[in-house]
Amino acid sequence: MPLLRIHLPSDRTTARRVLQLHREGRHHHESQEAAREQVWRQGRTPAGDPVFVGVTNGRRNLQLLYDVEVYSDTVP
Repeated sequence: MPLLRIHLPSDRTTARRVLQLHREGRHHHESQEAAREQVWRQGRTPAGDPVFVGVTNGRRNLQLLYDVEVYSDTVP
């Protein structure tokens, strides 16, 4: 299944919290849900839970990065 990379705007405090939770093997449910909603807004259907892959290294435009498996658009 294809993966869709989702970029979510964030502030430094939230980004640090999400990264810390990820390192502990836990999830930041609010950003995970926001990533899932972004997939729906793009007209795709999520096939699994969003997977946190990192944080951008920006000073002004800090973003959380999630990969989400989506169903293919092809119809048999």
